[in-house]
Amino acid sequence: MKIIKISMLALALGLMSFSAIAPVKSIVNESEIEVTTESTIVWKAETIDVGQIPQGTPKAIVYEFKNTGKTAVVITQVQGSCGCTATDYTKEPIQPGKSAKVTATYNAANKGAFTKTVTVTTSAETAPKILTLKGTVI
Repeated sequence: MKIIKISMLALALGLMSFSAIAPVKSIVNESEIEVTTESTIVWKAETIDVGQIPQGTPKAIVYEFKNTGKTAVVITQVQGSCGCTATDYTKEPIQPGKSAKVTATYNAANKGAFTKTVTVTTSAETAPKILTLKGTVI
């Protein structure tokens, strides 16, 4: 009998927790929520294969993008995945319809295949964009 009472109490508490969620859900008006699935930045290429490059010669890789949004975009940070990749980028705000670039210069010190990344953070997107460069040092 004690087990039945405990089971009924658990069931009642479980049902109360579901009914408490329903009023909260009805308060939110879905037409008031704006969901943006399109990015305001369109990259020309997110991965660039430089092919074979000579050892000891730094290689500059340029990533281009266009601001397709309605407001200016600012690049807030650009970070290479290692010390072998130096970065540079457009510092001024990129106006709607305009293009900009991020440059990654890979120091080709060691022979062999490589894959490196460059992380770009902008005012237009909440998640950073990961750009990839790859090739082979000969």
